[in-house]
Amino acid sequence: MTDLFNSPTASLNTTIVFALALCANLLLKFWLAGRQVRHVALNRDQVPAAFATKIKLAAHQKAADYTIAKTRFGLIELAWGAAIVVAWTLLGGLSTLNHTVANWFGNGLTQQIALLAAFVAIGSVLDLPFTLYQTFVIEERFGFNKTSLKLWLQDFAKSLVLSALIGLPFITLVIWMMGATGPWWWLWVWGVWMGFNLLALLIYPTWIAPLFNKFQPLEDPQVKERVSQLMARCGFTSKGFFVMDGSKRSAHANAYFTGFGASKRVVFYDTLLVQLSPEEVDAVLAHELGHFTHRHVIKRMASLFAMSLAGFFALGWISQQAWFYTGLGVVPNLGAANDALALLLFMMVLPLFSAFIGPVFAQISRKHEFEADAYAVAQTSASALAGALLKLFEDNASTLTPDPVYVAFYYSHPPATERLGRIMGATP
Repeated sequence: MTDLFNSPTASLNTTIVFALALCANLLLKFWLAGRQVRHVALNRDQVPAAFATKIKLAAHQKAADYTIAKTRFGLIELAWGAAIVVAWTLLGGLSTLNHTVANWFGNGLTQQIALLAAFVAIGSVLDLPFTLYQTFVIEERFGFNKTSLKLWLQDFAKSLVLSALIGLPFITLVIWMMGATGPWWWLWVWGVWMGFNLLALLIYPTWIAPLFNKFQPLEDPQVKERVSQLMARCGFTSKGFFVMDGSKRSAHANAYFTGFGASKRVVFYDTLLVQLSPEEVDAVLAHELGHFTHRHVIKRMASLFAMSLAGFFALGWISQQAWFYTGLGVVPNLGAANDALALLLFMMVLPLFSAFIGPVFAQISRKHEFEADAYAVAQTSASALAGALLKLFEDNASTLTPDPVYVAFYYSHPPATERLGRIMGATP
């Protein structure tokens, strides 16, 4: 690593760039949230003309109030998160934690793993009030929360155990490789990261998901027959159709494919099967099949792997620059490895810059949703898909009047007006 005291100008420049990026992020996100709140509030008292006969005013107003409540709460989380990042970096929190852990464990692999574990543990505690408020206040207020404090605590404990059993060995391997595989360590770690993600896709459906929810085989004969015929007609196979007890935690409804290759399965929330007719369930499944037909899943994975490769390459270079540490308020370990420090700093800095390319990926995702909708219409019917989406928009309290600029930045799915307009042939 470059001598710590050789580049004070570079350190100062790093601090300035970091501070400017943080401020730009805050200003942009506050501006976008303000637009969203004002736009939704302005249209709260009138259902859009295209939905006037399908959506009741009370449901429209509930969706508006839910959106505004979540957006405003998100601003508090955003400000808190920015303050925490500043505390960890420029105010010396991470540097203090690093040297405290080094005093306990000495310098070495154990110290680096302990640093990562302590950072994650402290971060989890700091985030806890927001998670609880989101679940037991906002979701509760709008009738979506179905979980109890006891169940929430059980889920939290299971997550901690899984993080320890899976996360600690994995991050230990990563930190060891960063120090043991030479200047090309970032390429080797990227390969391990890819393998870890692919393995997770294989084991999640059968080993991890059942720890949190019950999955029962789909028993409704009419629905089962329809979806079986749809799968056969579209040339798809799966390990089975399952119903998940999503109602145990939330009133929100969904359906999804999970797994990879031979472990792939179709999962319906029990709330979805209650809300939709068999024809509408068929259409929702056809939409998910559309993503596979158009290879959206593979394209997204390829994008993820390409971006992670670029990220690991950048980390490999920047971790060797002294100004990266000192400019962010951290005094590195002299004569010892700083891999854990580099990883933590990079994880805090990266979102500040990647946020500005978010709209590009959001636009691609919305394009994929339109393509999946078109596939579903071709395999089932426009009326069935439109009916299903209308019910889901209403039951999930999704606003019909989001701000267009906010949509461009954040929405991975098209807003209801555009999506249903395409489905029913109202727009090209």
